[in-house]
Amino acid sequence: MPTAIKIENLSKQYRLGVIGTGTLSHDLNRWWTMNVLRREDPYLKIGETNDRATKGNSEYVWALKDINMEIEQGDVVGIIGKNGAGKSTLLKILSRVTKHTTGTIKYKGRIASLLEVGTGFHPEMTGRENIYMNGAIMGMTRAEITRKLDEIVDFSGCERYLDTPVKRYSSGMTVRLGFAIAAHLDPEILVVDEVLAVGDAEFQKKAIGKMQDVSKGEGRTVLFVSHNMGAVRNLCKTGYVLKNGMIDFCGTAENAIGHYLATKVDDVVTQKTICTEDNLPQEKTVAFMTAAIEKNKCSFSFKEPISFVFEIKARKAVADCRINATIADACGAAIGSVSNDEFFSINKDEKKKIRFTLLDHNLAAGQYSISFSVGTGNYKTGQTDFDILISLFNFDIDTYDENIPDSKSCAQWNVGWGSIMFPHKTEII
Repeated sequence: MPTAIKIENLSKQYRLGVIGTGTLSHDLNRWWTMNVLRREDPYLKIGETNDRATKGNSEYVWALKDINMEIEQGDVVGIIGKNGAGKSTLLKILSRVTKHTTGTIKYKGRIASLLEVGTGFHPEMTGRENIYMNGAIMGMTRAEITRKLDEIVDFSGCERYLDTPVKRYSSGMTVRLGFAIAAHLDPEILVVDEVLAVGDAEFQKKAIGKMQDVSKGEGRTVLFVSHNMGAVRNLCKTGYVLKNGMIDFCGTAENAIGHYLATKVDDVVTQKTICTEDNLPQEKTVAFMTAAIEKNKCSFSFKEPISFVFEIKARKAVADCRINATIADACGAAIGSVSNDEFFSINKDEKKKIRFTLLDHNLAAGQYSISFSVGTGNYKTGQTDFDILISLFNFDIDTYDENIPDSKSCAQWNVGWGSIMFPHKTEII
């Protein structure tokens, strides 16, 4: 396949704490070094790694450093990484919103981008006028835009407000119209940042489906930045992981997600204080006070029991109290729940210590989070939750034990097949 985008040694440097290009002393120093001493620009050599969590000693930082990519035409590329890793900066450079400091970029075709809510829109102009303006910026004729107009309006779902100024649109409506314009005006390269998170579930599904059609059916290139690993997995073929402004991994989307999520949780806190006697919520009939993973560890073998210990307190007496749990995979998707039929009673102002154990869980190798609730009733009779702890603890299933049957098979399980290895039995009768 021909190359759609080629990036070589791309870097972007920012100066912290100021607005503008710098001071007169910096400009004179740069001029003297480059024009008199015939040396390289001194301000391209200095700077620290873009680690947002640490305080640096330099006033310069590399938002991107030595980025090299070669993206084929028709490929759908997912770019993932932590906040501040440089993803949006890279897309802004590719979209020519900002200029890179060093390196080269070669394109093949027109680029349409959707970087943030309202990008490229004039708030005083109507939705219709903005469609024509965006098309003209991309180099399209009025006749070409008119031919696509009905399709854009239908996809966006904003027909009623088409002749209303965009400043009166909600953020979701603005994103809908912006994406419809970017996707339907025949760009060879479509660049989409995290803005789809603003849209509702229906629009996200439509947008992902459109990007799949654009790449597979029409052979256009898509660059997609998202923190939704499920969307990246379903949409993208290739994945890049950025870390501190540099490429940390490049490979298939599935492998890139695995690399991004591979951070072990051994250092995660295994004991948490939810509330104390002084700040116990008045509105909760029963509330969690403390929680802990028993054995003080976050890494477990296949089918190894995982126990959690809670301290709870009741403001009112409850005869049929119970603890429930929901387990989610590394992408945040729920993969299984425990609706507990084991009830206990608790009196008014009484505190109890409860142990909750996952037995024979059959979770494949991977990283998981677990949420808990305390309440009354169950899914059969109807249940009421008094207190809920979302993603309370993270834990790994990543080792096997020779003494545990099928443990080695767990380590070889492909996460693309699902997160649970269901127990089964085959009989011939």
